[in-house]
Amino acid sequence: MRFGWRAISGPALTAAALLLAMLFDRVVPTPSPAPLFVCIVAVAGALAGLAAAMTTVVVAVIGAALFFLNHHGVSGYGPADLVRLGLLAITAAGTAGITGLMRERLLGTFAAERRSHATAARLSAALDQVDIGIVLLDAETRAEFINRAFRDYFAVPDEIADGKPPFIALMYHGRDTGAFELPEDELGTFIAQRMEMVRVGDATPINIKLRNGEVLRFVCAALPDGGRMLSYTPVTDLVRHTDAPSRADYYRSLRDPTSRKLMRYLRVAE
Repeated sequence: MRFGWRAISGPALTAAALLLAMLFDRVVPTPSPAPLFVCIVAVAGALAGLAAAMTTVVVAVIGAALFFLNHHGVSGYGPADLVRLGLLAITAAGTAGITGLMRERLLGTFAAERRSHATAARLSAALDQVDIGIVLLDAETRAEFINRAFRDYFAVPDEIADGKPPFIALMYHGRDTGAFELPEDELGTFIAQRMEMVRVGDATPINIKLRNGEVLRFVCAALPDGGRMLSYTPVTDLVRHTDAPSRADYYRSLRDPTSRKLMRYLRVAE
């Protein structure tokens, strides 16, 4: 048990309640403060745990014994007083055990949640460093997580990505920003097919060509909780070699349009 205001609050409140009860008892007949002691034990258990609560129980039983002695004077304890002391000890000890153990369990749950959140934060930061677009959908196809690569590929603003948009909204955003290398009259069918793949959890990989020349391999993975994980892997260099040779310089420029040195290295390698 750590020594601090939480640990001493229970015994201190019990002693204060006892002194007040004994002072009032000198003026007017005052009932036993035993029920108040039980409440103080519960507070001590919630604030500082089982050890502090059990210390408060000891102080409460001693205090109740002193109150009965002060109340009866020289006549001492009667059988009824001993019964009440016994009931107070049992009730207070049970209250201490329940509140103390509940506090320990709650603290353990909170600690586990903090560790889980810290792990999720590290995982989120790590996924933001990869060049594979990652989108995690819940069972209702709302985006619970969108990593940085996907936001960059489809020019999704942070305020939209962080608002947990439905997947259909992300598809419409890509359509409206002209991200897909498709004729306008084919976009509706393309979006419907992607939505159906996500709905049924179809894991068949497909290539998505973007208007900027990049090619992403899209894969949908069904998760145990009914959600989906969508991955967009860049495969431009694996796919674009089948394109027309006359457009080779154009696709090279898409890789690094400002680096002439890199362009020379690419030409030498090819």
